[in-house]
Parts: sequence; structure tokens; C-alpha cells
Amino acid sequence: MDTGDTAWVLISAALVLLMTPGLAFFYGGMTRAKSVLNMMMMSFGAIALVGVLWVTVGYSMSFGTDIGAGLLGNPLEKFGLEGVLTTGEGAPLAGTIPEIVFVGFQAVFAIITVALVSGSIADRAKFGSWMVFAGLFAVLVYFPVAHWVFDFNKDAEGNPIGGWIGQGLGAIDFAGGTAVHINAGAAGLALALILGKRNGFGKDPNHRPHNLPFVMLGAGLLWFGWFGFNAGSALAANSVAGYAWINTLVAPCAAILGWLIVEKLRDGHATSLGAASGIVAGLVAITPAASAITPLWSIVLGLVAGVLCALAVGLKYRFGYDDSLDVVGVHLVGGLLGTLFIGLAANPESPAAGQGLFSGGGFELLGKQAIGAGAVLAYSFVLSLVIGWLISKTLGFRVSSEAEEAGVDIALHAETAYSSSSAGSGFHPLGHRAEAEVKAFNADDLLSEKSGGKKVEA
Repeated sequence: MDTGDTAWVLISAALVLLMTPGLAFFYGGMTRAKSVLNMMMMSFGAIALVGVLWVTVGYSMSFGTDIGAGLLGNPLEKFGLEGVLTTGEGAPLAGTIPEIVFVGFQAVFAIITVALVSGSIADRAKFGSWMVFAGLFAVLVYFPVAHWVFDFNKDAEGNPIGGWIGQGLGAIDFAGGTAVHINAGAAGLALALILGKRNGFGKDPNHRPHNLPFVMLGAGLLWFGWFGFNAGSALAANSVAGYAWINTLVAPCAAILGWLIVEKLRDGHATSLGAASGIVAGLVAITPAASAITPLWSIVLGLVAGVLCALAVGLKYRFGYDDSLDVVGVHLVGGLLGTLFIGLAANPESPAAGQGLFSGGGFELLGKQAIGAGAVLAYSFVLSLVIGWLISKTLGFRVSSEAEEAGVDIALHAETAYSSSSAGSGFHPLGHRAEAEVKAFNADDLLSEKSGGKKVEA
């Protein structure tokens, strides 16, 4: 065991956990004021539920002994972290760190992946139904896909015994372009189709972000945490972590510039929302490629990601799917771009040692990257569509039109984010009914003032 490596991965895990509250701010600021708490609650709900599932069955399904063709780990082998909890000299290791530390690091990846999906269904989803979806998505989609991509276990002879994409196929995904971003983006598209469009989609100006400082704060927290996400994936405090760290710095920098250039040329203004979105687009794109391409190519990738994702977020208006907070346009498109770009620009002298088309490697690596990306996209989309449809037909997934108009915060959580005469007092134990009573009370007070203190009867 290396204590320096262990300390770095523990710190990285904490940084990645911070990304989910950061995502809550990012998504929360992009919604309407009357939906911000519900949006943030979906992220915090993912932390709670996926954390429990990971310790019980998730880690075992993702990193337990493979039970067939690199598709799934044995769910019962490490149930409740059985066999992982030994400390001291006999503690099991994952490389140079205790396996229990690796468990924690991978747990926060599972959490952020599930939370990312929620951005596609802002303003209109039942919280309870979201939690059911989050649990089923984690168990049926994320845990198996994590096994495909991240499980590099080998038998006593050194033969791969897990991870058909990472080991069997040989595709490169350093920190989760497929398992995290393509996975979440495909699921977000499926849910957007299941729940349908928000009332006034594409027409109501009130669907604009209500708190842009929240958005920029969230983007900053995401960027900060992403250094643990990418550099921490080296699983050691070494030069590979440094390589990934530099790429995680420069790709989002270039992506901001790319996104703002598109906005300036297309709309005449460079916006704070565009800068924040550019950060995330660049981070998404560099995630799979952080150990595979040089910093100069990372700048190119970031610039392309900023331009392409800025254009892609408009596809929802052309094709009529309401991906509320651009999970598809940023995470699916950015994840696909970063994963495929490895096949073009992978440098054989980089830590990943892949040889892309531009380095004379032909189309072999690009083909592997495309197969891995396509498999995750198809699996996640189909399973998420089925899970979402079943929930919609049984529990109901979408709130009523009345609740959507009143705001899902007051309707579902009996709370409002801001205290004002128009938003209510901030907390109502009786929910929407109490809010209506408060508005009626305020109206009576106003009439009384106008009549000189005498109540005016209707």
C-alpha cells in the first residue's frame, strides 16, 4: 500500500462527491424559481439512494467476479462489501490503494451519473417516481455498464475476467465518457420522450434560467471537483494524474471560448450561461481522453466541444424533445465527441498509449471507440425508455398540469425557494392548498387597505 496514493484517491473521492451538490446548483439555477428546490432535491436524492445501493449490491455488480462475457459482476460476491472491510496488513488492495478506498471513489461516480439524468426532466417530474427511476437505473443500467468499462480484474494467469469494453474490446475511456456521460445523456433523452414537453416549451420566456449566479457557482464547483474525477482516475499520485490534470484544465478553457464565439456570431451576445455551459461541455469531452491525448490536442477537443455542444443544444427545438437542461446536447454529444476523438488523436506516447488515426494508427482504435460508445448509448436508451415507461404507466411520472403551473416545489415539497409576496412564505405544511390560502389572505388584506380598513365583500 502507498500512503501518498491512498491520500490522493481519498481526496479525489471527496472532490467528486462535491460535484453532485455543484450539479444541484448548476441545474437549480437553470430552472424556474418555483422548481429550483425540486431540481436540487433530485441530485441530493441520488446521493442518498445510490450511496446505499452501491454499498449493498452496486460495487459487487460492477467489480465482483465476472459471471459471463464481461457483462456483469457477481451481485452477491461482495454484498455489503463482504471481503473488502479487512484493515491492517491483510487489507485487500486495488493497485497501491486499499480496496475500500477504491470502493468509495467509484461510489461517487455512480452517484453523479444518476444525478446527471435529472436535468432532462426539470419542472415536471414527481420526486417519488424519480427516486424509483434512479434506483432502477442504477441497478439495471449503471452498475452493469461500469463493469463493462471500468472492471480491469484479471485471473491468476493475467487473463481478463471482466469488462468487455475496457479489456475485451480495448476501447479507451479513462474516466467515464461512456459509462458516465453517454450513459446519462442517452437516459436523459429517453426520459424527455417519456415525460413529454413542459407547458409552453419553446414559447414561454419564463422557462429561462432564474438564477445565473447559481449556474456559474455550480459550474465552478463542477470544474473544481472534476480534477478529482479525472486526475483521481489515475488511482495514484503520479505523473499520469498530472497529465490528466493539465488536460482537465485546458479543454474547458478552450470550450468556453468555442461556446462564446458561437453565441456572439449567432446571437450577438456572449452570455454567462454560455460560459458555464462551455465549462461543462469541455469537461465532458476531455473525461474519456484525459490520459490519451496531448494538451495541444485537448485544446482542439475543447474548442470543438464548445462549438458543437453550443449548436447541439438547439436540436431539441428542431426535433421537438424537451431536454430541459441540455443533458443530451452537452453530455451525450460531448461524451460521444470525446470518446470518438480518442480514435483520431490518441498519442502512443501518452499514458494510455493508444495510437489514433493522426498518429498513423489507422481506423482500428476509432472503430473500437465507436463500438463502445454505440453499445452504451443503445443499452442505456432502451433500458431507460422501458423503465421510464413502466413508471409512467404505474406510478405516474409527470405531475399534473396544475401542479406544473403552480410550481413543483410547493406542490411536491410544500416549500418555496424564495420568500416574497409572490412566492409565499417559504414553507407550507399543507403544500399547494396552503399556498392558495395565503394568496387569498393577501388579497383580502389588499382590499381592506384600499377601503380604508373596511373589508369589501364580493
